[in-house]
Amino acid sequence: MADQPVPPPTPPTPPAEPVTEFNIGDEFGTAKRNLPPAGIVLICIAAVAVIVGIFAFKERAKPQGAGSIDFVTAAEVPGQNLILSAVTITLHNAGGRPLWISTLKARLTTADGKTFDDEAASGVDLDRYAQSFPVLKENAQPALLPETKIRAGGEQKGTLVVSFPVSKQAFDERKSLTVTIQPYDQPLPVILIK
Repeated sequence: MADQPVPPPTPPTPPAEPVTEFNIGDEFGTAKRNLPPAGIVLICIAAVAVIVGIFAFKERAKPQGAGSIDFVTAAEVPGQNLILSAVTITLHNAGGRPLWISTLKARLTTADGKTFDDEAASGVDLDRYAQSFPVLKENAQPALLPETKIRAGGEQKGTLVVSFPVSKQAFDERKSLTVTIQPYDQPLPVILIK
């Protein structure tokens, strides 16, 4: 038997052309290639804005207290163009935790629009002022002092004494008297106007 001839090996097939076209001149760093569609981006931004808005509305600062100015009386200091005023207030703690008073201030707005500010006098001085000017005792309560604690849901009545460099007549004709009570650990003060 004769040897059968061996067929010559078949030449390798050339590689197939790539299925996708590749153009070396294309820009792959453009927004069209790298960013999601604009509609989806706008919907996501709107959803985040709504969530942030709801959170900001729910967590906004609210005054923890409220109250009223119950009685105001004034005595003119002779020869000084100065009045001492006893302001009796009621303060309600509407919050869920105790309210600690940090500062007590008063602002007088006169009929001609001038404003004068003063901090409440020391509670120790209240009796001394009342002895010198008996009119300040009218409807007076015990002194309302800084560091006073008002329990949650509680109420505190008290009197503070302030002075303003105006005459008694100018005080009586005032446009407004504002008492500002700034509690500790609260961003908003309690403002009482009469």
